[in-house]
Amino acid sequence: MTDLPGKPTAASRTTLSHIMTGSDTNLLGTVHGGVIMKLVDDAAGAVAGRHSGGPAVTASMDEMVFLEPVRVGDLVHVKAQVNWTGRSSMEVGVRVLAERWNESTPATQVGTAYLVFAAVDADGKPRPVPPVIPETERDERRYQEAQIRRTHRLARRRAIKELREKRSAEGFDD
Repeated sequence: MTDLPGKPTAASRTTLSHIMTGSDTNLLGTVHGGVIMKLVDDAAGAVAGRHSGGPAVTASMDEMVFLEPVRVGDLVHVKAQVNWTGRSSMEVGVRVLAERWNESTPATQVGTAYLVFAAVDADGKPRPVPPVIPETERDERRYQEAQIRRTHRLARRRAIKELREKRSAEGFDD
């Protein structure tokens, strides 16, 4: 891992809030998924930068799940935290909540996402990140689940690479 001192999950946790307007809508009149994905990436990037103490870039988005549509006039809250850290990478978990801007009803969870960020130096090369220190049982569960996602992500990449190499050796031009 790294010799840097660890940071607790709460040290970089953040919430980004944004009210959805007509310019955010798709052809169905609900908020475009890409608008939500940008908010997710923005919040996750802030968390990754805070945790790593400098620039961090999006390496991958493991999963983005849309649970409910978001409407014009919804106040969207994007909550993000570091779930897991490696040598120079971090998984950031994100929850997306929405509530009507003019009502006092509880916010509804409308989406979740997992992104992997790489900390980079001024030359764009990977740099070490501090380990994350889970503080609660929920944080520990998220840490363990992130390790499972990482294992699956690496196995998937390896299997695809092997298949492509095999097909190339057999003369298939993919």
